[in-house]
Amino acid sequence: MAKKAKEPKLEHSELSGEFTEDGVTVLVDIFRTQGSQEDWTMEVVTQSEDLIRWDEPFETDRDAFDEFLATIARDGIASFLEDSEPAVH
Repeated sequence: MAKKAKEPKLEHSELSGEFTEDGVTVLVDIFRTQGSQEDWTMEVVTQSEDLIRWDEPFETDRDAFDEFLATIARDGIASFLEDSEPAVH
């Protein structure tokens, strides 16, 4: 019987969490493999459970969160919603 590969445990940034602007709430998740020094991955989950993942990792969780804020400042939080134009990151 084949052993199932264990899923690596993830370490979530303290910057992760819900973010609300203009009546729209999204979940920002910034994470990396627990105990590692690898770069951080960022995902945004919308209320309709659409998942937006940045292709490029971030050196720090702050860099990731700053990019999230910059995206909202540039494109608006509605840019994460399904009915808007597809966002390219």
